[in-house]
Amino acid sequence: MGCSLGIRANSPLGPLCVLCGKPTGSTGAMSNQSTLLLASQMKEVMKGDSMFSAGFKVDDNPFVWDVTIFGPPNTPYESGMFKAEMEFPADYPNMPPKMKFTSELWHPNVYPDGRVCISILHAPGEDSFGYEQASERWRPIHTAESILLSVISMLADPNTESPANIDAAKQFREDNSEFVKRVKKCVRKSQDEF
Repeated sequence: MGCSLGIRANSPLGPLCVLCGKPTGSTGAMSNQSTLLLASQMKEVMKGDSMFSAGFKVDDNPFVWDVTIFGPPNTPYESGMFKAEMEFPADYPNMPPKMKFTSELWHPNVYPDGRVCISILHAPGEDSFGYEQASERWRPIHTAESILLSVISMLADPNTESPANIDAAKQFREDNSEFVKRVKKCVRKSQDEF
């Protein structure tokens, strides 16, 4: 029986799924380097860290991932199960993906609409505002796993100097106990939605 994922690599026996190694049942081989790289990175994520889980949103499209980030221990986000989506561009890994939480998340570095704002997801090169060094921004050596680990680190240690959500940053600095209460509501909501 062939694989239905449709992520193919050529072999002497015909196209094979790069995730499971089974024949795809299709004669069209996808040689797109980004596709193969993303399939390989998904395999690594699936056997990696227990602080997150991921899968393709649609089996035959490795460019859009459904992700769940588990709130890091000893933070207000602990026990949360926050759903997100990562969308990779066709020229990945030369350009970064976009990441957006679909679960409600109150955080200084997450826009109110859920978009994640961290340096590693910013396009490569110099920052026109002079805030970030080029070495802090996206580089093709980053992987999907390094992005997810950076997001977990962001949850544990928000950057309030350059916030995406100014209200969350202000509350984090000026009224942390209320900030924690609001985060705990997001944690409970994420658990109810899971």
